[in-house]
Parts: sequence; structure tokens; C-alpha cells
Amino acid sequence: MSPQPDPAVSRPDESSAGLVARLRANFLAGLLVAAPISLTVYIVWAVISFIDTQVSSLFPPSWGLSHYLPGFGVLLALVGLTAVGALTANIAGRLVLAVSESLLGRMPVIRSIYAAIKQVVHTVLAQKAEAFREVVLLEYPRPGLWTLAFITGTTNGEVRACFDEEMVNVFVPTTPNPTSGFLLFVPRRSVRLLSISVEDALKMVVSTGILTPDDVVAGAGTTPPPLAAAIDGGGGGA
Repeated sequence: MSPQPDPAVSRPDESSAGLVARLRANFLAGLLVAAPISLTVYIVWAVISFIDTQVSSLFPPSWGLSHYLPGFGVLLALVGLTAVGALTANIAGRLVLAVSESLLGRMPVIRSIYAAIKQVVHTVLAQKAEAFREVVLLEYPRPGLWTLAFITGTTNGEVRACFDEEMVNVFVPTTPNPTSGFLLFVPRRSVRLLSISVEDALKMVVSTGILTPDDVVAGAGTTPPPLAAAIDGGGGGA
């Protein structure tokens, strides 16, 4: 009569499979913790190194500023920008700025580039418009499908004259790269204003919808129009 196997003794293959599963779980857990920290440190350090290299090129190489003083370029850039802002606040600084802009305005190609960059920078930094201040839902690219978008301003000029109602400029970002997307002119009644922040909306776009803000109460502060009314009123507006 052959002896019966002891059920308390696990098989070697089962023990190995359990060990591999635990190692894989620990590896994934470590990756989830280390990857965001490592990427953040790498990006910050890359930006600092780039600025240090550009600023240090203005000084003699024998000084070795970027090598002996990491972050010196960033500090110098901050001081320089602050000094430029202080200079342009007085009459002499405004005169120099006006002369410089006048010279740039006479150059055929450069004046177009400068004007576009100046307008974008003033819009974003000086906040002269409600650029990227409102997150909306937009029925796009066809009725029944909705996407996150950002109102970048109110439609004006010749484009506005083509419509009989208030229009808004809407930027629809692509996923997972929100730096590219589409500019749409949409009737204001066709968008649903959301109460989430721009940062939370960008997280949703970058993560392809994996990260969803869980602290937002639907309809907080605003009452979105019914779905049927939104489809009937703005389905063909985009």
C-alpha cells in the first residue's frame, strides 16, 4: 500500500508560482511609487541644467558657474526678469521697449512671429482673457459623443460677424498630449460648464480618463441643461 501525500506539503511548482506572483506584485508597487518621483526629479533637473547651460554660456568658461553652482542660471534668470520688469515700469524703460518693438515691426517675417508670440504670452500670463479658465463638456466629434474642452475666449471680429448668436472659442485637446488639439467656434449654449479645475481636467486628458477627480459634486454651482435639450439645441453647432 503506497503512502498518501501529505496535503500540508505544497508542490514545488505551486510554491514557485506564488513566489513569482509576489515578486511581480512588489515590482509593480515599487514602480508605481518610484516612477512619478523619478520622472519629476528628472524633468526638474533637466530644466535647471538647460537654463544653467544657456546662462553660463554668457560668462567665461573658466568661471565654471554651471559646474560649481547648480541652479545659478535659474537664479540669475529670475533676477534678470525681475530687473527687466522694473526697468520697463519707468519712462526710460518704456521708451527702449517702444523703440525695440518699432524695429521688430518693420521686419517682414519677424514682426508676424513677434506679434503672435506677444499676444499668446500676454493672454496667458497677464490673464487679459478667460484663457483656460473654464472646463466644459462639448458634443464632439458627432452627436452622442462628448469630450472635455477649454473655453479660451469669446469669439470676436469677422468670425463673430458670421453668426447671429454668442460664440466662444473652444480648445479641444488630444489625448494623451494636450499640447495639440483643435480650435472650434461653438455657440455658448452648446457647451456644458463643469466645476472641475483646469488641472483636474488636464489630468483626465493626459491619463486617458484613468484619473478622475472624485471630489467634484456634479452640478455644483451650476445646473447643466438636460441632455435632450443640449442635443436639440447644440448638436449641430460644432
